[in-house]
Amino acid sequence: MSRTYSAALPFVLAMTMALGPLSIDAYLPAFPSMAEALGTGIGEVSRSLSVYIFGLAVGQLVGGPLSDRIGRKRVMYAGLVIFIAACVGVSQAASLDSLLLFRALQAFGGGWVMVLVPALVRDQVQGREAAKLFSMIGLIMVLAPGIAPSIGSALLAVGGWHVIFWFLAIYALCLIPIQTIFVLRHSQDGNANHHADTLLTRYRAVFSTRPALPFIALQAFGFSVMMLFITHASFIYQAHFGRSESVFSLLFGANIVIMLLVNLTNRALLNRFSSRQILITCLSVQFVGVLLLLLMTWTHASVWLFLPAMMITIGAQGGVVPNNQACFMEYFEHHGGTAASLLGACQFGIAGVLSALSTLLPETLGFVVASMFASSLVCMIVIIAALKPLPWQRRQVN
Repeated sequence: MSRTYSAALPFVLAMTMALGPLSIDAYLPAFPSMAEALGTGIGEVSRSLSVYIFGLAVGQLVGGPLSDRIGRKRVMYAGLVIFIAACVGVSQAASLDSLLLFRALQAFGGGWVMVLVPALVRDQVQGREAAKLFSMIGLIMVLAPGIAPSIGSALLAVGGWHVIFWFLAIYALCLIPIQTIFVLRHSQDGNANHHADTLLTRYRAVFSTRPALPFIALQAFGFSVMMLFITHASFIYQAHFGRSESVFSLLFGANIVIMLLVNLTNRALLNRFSSRQILITCLSVQFVGVLLLLLMTWTHASVWLFLPAMMITIGAQGGVVPNNQACFMEYFEHHGGTAASLLGACQFGIAGVLSALSTLLPETLGFVVASMFASSLVCMIVIIAALKPLPWQRRQVN
């Protein structure tokens, strides 16, 4: 049975979840200056992004089951402390190796923090109310990737790339009292009924829930489409299309505007359609957007024709993530932290591997768009093979 939750809950959880996109996107404009300071190339610095994504996956694999066993509070506090310490380490990095090391540690702590958000939602509500709460969280945190490059550009102008990571450390530090007051004081210290379960037992219980597994693939490859774009966004707009840092921030933020609109529309549609139906529709729209990107790339279209196709592709994420999370977490009344960790680990792990592999390809627009097409195609195959309801079918009220 769903429980009521305070009005502050979605805002606080959104601020917590925003730690991920802020850590990913805020330093994108600083790639050229970081490469110069560390004596390496932009491509080598971009590897730190893939390392971070992979580190998030590993952190979530550990943090989720740990929170089921010892409670959400301890894992949240420990994750924030690790993240803060790593941010300080990154700000002092003098070589590429030290940068990659501290980014991996930063991601590990961030993974502990981010994996708790879906688990905390599942602790509070379920069903359609859970989908609406996920959508509210998404509505707020969708602004983070849009403003993050602008924040990074401003901090870069004020004090260099080191300041960006000091900002992230302060942001994470502020989350500790906010979480304590509005979220964690209502959280249980552990699941008494399953306290003795081993890590293997918890993951076996999640993997044995076969109807939930297709949503893991949809989360991973749907997110990979956006992750591939983020990894190569600086190259696409600054190198390929020759735009400045300030224009890059605007072009990057245009995608977030569409994500915001899709998220707003999603909340209204949930009153009439199921999360599964909206999810299938948004993934189909994303696939159409990728096809348009292929066409724009093949015809050597200008950035102003390329941009709308990218906005369609990335904007669809505004309806993919909240609905997919709600569909998946609905299956797990118990082992919610473990289920969330598996979903998050696969999302960031697969996306991180794919984005890392994409950096080994020739850095051309054609290869970037082709990689995005391949990921979106996997989503369409999963929809056809594993998900039965069609988008135009009316939802059944439970």
